[in-house]
Amino acid sequence: MPASVASEGNADLLIEDAAHVRVLTINRPARANALSSSLRRKLSDAFLDASDDPAVRVIMLTATGDRVFCAGADLKEIAEADGRGERFRPPTAQLERTLYEVVYGTYKPTIAALNGHAMGGGFELALACDIRLAVPAATLAFPEAKVGMGAPFGSVALTRHLPLGVALAMLFTGDPMSAEDAQRWGLINRVVSAAELHSEAFALAHRIAANAPLSVQRMKETAVKTLDMPVAVGLRLDVGPNPYRSWDRAEGARAFAEKRPPRFEGR
Repeated sequence: MPASVASEGNADLLIEDAAHVRVLTINRPARANALSSSLRRKLSDAFLDASDDPAVRVIMLTATGDRVFCAGADLKEIAEADGRGERFRPPTAQLERTLYEVVYGTYKPTIAALNGHAMGGGFELALACDIRLAVPAATLAFPEAKVGMGAPFGSVALTRHLPLGVALAMLFTGDPMSAEDAQRWGLINRVVSAAELHSEAFALAHRIAANAPLSVQRMKETAVKTLDMPVAVGLRLDVGPNPYRSWDRAEGARAFAEKRPPRFEGR
């Protein structure tokens, strides 16, 4: 991956920019990259900031370490709060949108590069992204039933990716699915060696970022919002920016006629 042009270090979330790609790296390897309340807020803010930044065309999410992408909720933090007698609020009873809703509602392309196991909320985080790459050793699981949690986002999202019986078996048992099986079911786009994961994910992000950003955003919004609509209705849904009225549409035609790469500006 190219050197970043902007970076924040010494934190549980690292942020880098390179070639219109914003790379967000969860950085809590000592706690299996678990999602503390602070990290959830930082990730939500980071996705919202990337959405608002016109220089960012693709968001790539990964984590440090070679074993765990994200272990989900920080159960130690939750247990400590319970011990202090603090009131526990379920994810869907918060004052703000959950992290997974923020990620899922991001209309710039999102790529999750799973450097290891994605468990519980970590699996939900991966499901909220558009495209998923994973190392061969990665497993995906919802162990919530084993610890008294509920996987509210996963219970909705998983059945959109898997046949109902397969999804419910994962939710009811908490048993993990291998990266190979996940690729077979379409949960994972590609299984990539650990040595090549970041470079392959960034190369994919870079190929997407090289395209007309308004066209890509329009396609994502249309695809997501028409998912459960009849085809005749979805075809007439007008959402997102209209690329046919954009400067980039004219630039694409000029570049083709002049036999040169287009210089898209997102306008």
